[in-house]
Amino acid sequence: MAITFLISHFTPTALLYFLLLSSSIHALNITTLLSPYPDFSDFTDLISSSISGDLLPRSSLTLLAVPNPFLSSTSALTRRLSPSSRADVLRYHVLLEYLSPAALLRIPPSGKLVTTLYQTTGRATNNFGSVNITRDPSTGVVSIRSPASFSPSNATVLSLVTNLPYNVSIFSVNSLLVPYGFDLMASETRPPLGLNITKALIDGHNFNVAASMLAASGVVEEFEADEGGAGITLFVPTDTAFSNLPSNVRLQSLAADKKAVVLKFHVLHSYYPLGSLESIVNPVQPTLATEDMGAGSYTLNISRINGSVAINTGIVQASVTQTVFDQKPVSIFGVSEVLLPREIFGKNPILTPRPGTPLPGSGGAPPPNISPSPESLTGPPSHLSSPPGFREEIRSEAAAAVGGLGSFGIASCCIGLYLMV
Repeated sequence: MAITFLISHFTPTALLYFLLLSSSIHALNITTLLSPYPDFSDFTDLISSSISGDLLPRSSLTLLAVPNPFLSSTSALTRRLSPSSRADVLRYHVLLEYLSPAALLRIPPSGKLVTTLYQTTGRATNNFGSVNITRDPSTGVVSIRSPASFSPSNATVLSLVTNLPYNVSIFSVNSLLVPYGFDLMASETRPPLGLNITKALIDGHNFNVAASMLAASGVVEEFEADEGGAGITLFVPTDTAFSNLPSNVRLQSLAADKKAVVLKFHVLHSYYPLGSLESIVNPVQPTLATEDMGAGSYTLNISRINGSVAINTGIVQASVTQTVFDQKPVSIFGVSEVLLPREIFGKNPILTPRPGTPLPGSGGAPPPNISPSPESLTGPPSHLSSPPGFREEIRSEAAAAVGGLGSFGIASCCIGLYLMV
C-alpha cells in the first residue's frame, strides 16, 4: 500500500509557527523557569552567574536543583571554590537526558547511569562525570550518587519543581552533589596549597621567560585561584623553547588579551601527575583557554610517543622534558616547545629552526624535533592524532581541487563534440 504524505496541509504559516516553536524550545532559559520559585533563589543565582550560557543551546535535559535551606549548609564551601571549579560542580547537576517523573518511577533497582554536563568538559576521571540514579522499590525513594562506590557525595530526590514535556525536568534534591575527585569537602579542614607559581618557575631554573610573561599578564593569579577543586596542570616552555621560536612568530607583539589566551592554552583545569598523563584515556583535552573561548576550541592532543608524553596543538608538537612541581592539586611540567594555538597562529605546521636541547641537570635526552610536516598531515595516522577536523579540512580542499579539474575536462570534451557536429 502506498504511503501518502499530506504536504499540501503543511502551509507556510504552519511551517513558520513550527520554526518559531523549535527556536523557542532550543533556547530554553533555565533561570527563567526557576524564577517563580523563591525557595531556589540561591541556586538560581549560582546557575545564572556560572553556567547559564552552557544551558541555552540545550533542548533536552534534567536539572537537579538544591533548595535554599539545603544549599545554605554548603554555601561557605561553594564560596571558597574558584569560579571555574564552582561552575563544574553546577554542571554536575545538569543531566544530559530528559527524565520525566514517570521515567524516575521506572528506574530499576540496579540503577541508571546518566551523563552530566560536567562529563563533557573532559575534566572528569573515567566516567565519574556521570551520576548513578537508583530507586528503592520498597519505599520509592530515588537516590543520586557518583558512580565511584567510595564517593561520599549523594542526594535524594525530593519532588518535581517544574516540567516541560520532552525537553526539561527540574527536580529538587536535598544536597549539593560533588563530583568525585573534587576537594570540596576537605577545603574546610585543610588549608589550600597556595603555591606561588611564578616563584616555583624561577626556582626550577630555565623558566625565566615564562615566569616573566605570567607575572606581566596577570593570569597567574587566576591559575592560583584554580588550585582548588579539580586542580590544575601547567605545561611551561623552557627558555630554550622561547629562543627557538621562528622569526615569523611574534609572540611578544600580540595584544594583551591574545597573549593571555596563549598562556591559558598551556593549562589544563585538572590535576594530572606524570603517570596520569602517560596513560590518559581522552587524548583531546580542553584548556583554560577553551573555557574562555568556547567548547571545542584551544584543545591539546596528549599522547605517549617513544616513551615520552607528547603534546600536539595542531601546528606544534612538544614533549614533556621534566617535572618542575607535583603536589596535588598542582602539577607543573617543562615542555620542549611553546604551545601555539592554531586559532591564533594559523593552520600550517610551525617548524623550529633547530631541535630542542636537553635541560641542564634534567638527565633526559634532547626532545626530538617532531613538528608535523605538511606531507605527514595526509599520510597514515601516527600515534598522535590531529585535532578533530584538521585532516578533514585538508582532504576536503584536495577533493575540491580534483573535482574542479574533472569538471573542466568534461566541459572541454562537450564543447569539442559540439563543434565537430
